[in-house]
Amino acid sequence: MMAVIFLRITRAAYTHPRSGGFGHGREGKTRGLTAEDEISDAFGSEAPFSVGVEEELFLVDPVTGRQANASAAVKEGLGPIDGTVERELHACQLELITDVCRSAGEAVGTLGGLRRAVLATGAGLLGSGTHPAAVEGEGEITDKERYEHIRYLLGDAVATPVCAIHIHIGMPDADTAIRAFNGMRRHLPLLLALAANSPFRHGRDTGLASAREMTLRGWPRSGVPRAMRDFEDFCASTRVLVRAADVPDYTWFWWKLRPHPRLGTVEIRALDAQASLEDTAALVALAHCLARDAAEADPEPDLPSELLEEGAFRAARFGVGARLPDADGQLRPVSDLLDGALALARRHADELGCSDELGLLPALSARGGGAARQRAVYEIAGMDALLRDLTKVTGAGTACAAD
Repeated sequence: MMAVIFLRITRAAYTHPRSGGFGHGREGKTRGLTAEDEISDAFGSEAPFSVGVEEELFLVDPVTGRQANASAAVKEGLGPIDGTVERELHACQLELITDVCRSAGEAVGTLGGLRRAVLATGAGLLGSGTHPAAVEGEGEITDKERYEHIRYLLGDAVATPVCAIHIHIGMPDADTAIRAFNGMRRHLPLLLALAANSPFRHGRDTGLASAREMTLRGWPRSGVPRAMRDFEDFCASTRVLVRAADVPDYTWFWWKLRPHPRLGTVEIRALDAQASLEDTAALVALAHCLARDAAEADPEPDLPSELLEEGAFRAARFGVGARLPDADGQLRPVSDLLDGALALARRHADELGCSDELGLLPALSARGGGAARQRAVYEIAGMDALLRDLTKVTGAGTACAAD
């Protein structure tokens, strides 16, 4: 749900793709990926390997942290902003959207400014993959045609709101985009484990590190997609799946990773929303560097989706404490996989300006990530204290003092 603009358009003219529109009006007719789209994609429209981030956050009472269906009023009350703020599927959510950025630090700096702009309206923000205490069905569906149609198609699968970070990496051409897409598939379980930040749902500890991931498993087209032979393969399979799912276009594929030709990006969609902007910066930096590496690395055998789905489940269940399958199905600790991923990422850290952000990841992993922090606060002081703590950390835009 991101709006990195890889074509030269003004911010005022921009229409968010998940709301109906890059390439067609929000309230107009949507369409599938046609032959014209296949030729006139946006790859290479901007400097390659730019980054942009979408951050979905819960709107809450600024004192209690209780969920609030206030997105329309908050959006109306916003002053001038650098970036974009959009309403989301549920009225208790907002999506904070950066423009095209050069680095994770620049993108997260923009997100911090957008958080402050929302807080200036009087609303509170809470960064978590699920709201820990909200009752199922409490989040109202936003009054947009797209979202009403999602509710029609999915029914009660959308009853529980979820919040994620989506990261877009600009690609120089379609072939590079598919190469990066295929290469990034193998990193999805690790990224999901590191970002796991939703152990509570409907007021109880689920026993999971990411209840958001398990909630999304009730959505169609939400898993790990297969590898693609080339861009033509993506376009051909998209035409078939759009017809089979009876949806307008590929932006209705809620995969954990997807090419996004209208924006000229590869989009990584597997991460829970974070309360701490430092944690967000570290995760964005890792994804940015791994996508850069995958774009130029020698091709490796494509891992089957069923192996990656098993890894994604284990990541959601155990978070940074998980043991995840490697290419041979052998289970390895997240710490080992992180070491390997950082070795790849550091090759590109200077180019992408994110050495400091990458340096935060070992500490994030060692303290158990967001899920462990939520549980620690809850065990000491209960649910009300947890909601206040998440609201405070999200509102501060910095890592918690314990970090």
